[in-house]
Amino acid sequence: MAAGAAVAAIAEATKASGVIVRLEPVKFLKVLSRVAEPMAVIARGGLFTENFQYLVGYKGLAFFTKSEDALELPADAETVAAEKIWIPG
Repeated sequence: MAAGAAVAAIAEATKASGVIVRLEPVKFLKVLSRVAEPMAVIARGGLFTENFQYLVGYKGLAFFTKSEDALELPADAETVAAEKIWIPG
């Protein structure tokens, strides 16, 4: 039953967070380039190998990516450093 409770908790978290679109880093940067006055949330994650995680909102959707290397964001992008970005599985 614990697994069923976990699945229900993830479903509720997804409902609360809205729609999250996972993209490859190159596609994420293309979306980011379309955003006027972009603000990106950035965090470092990973258990065995470090990765960089990015989240940005655009037209009511949240776009997420993670990359082994830091991405070069547009110069006008405002950034917010977060301890962690948690995306429902």
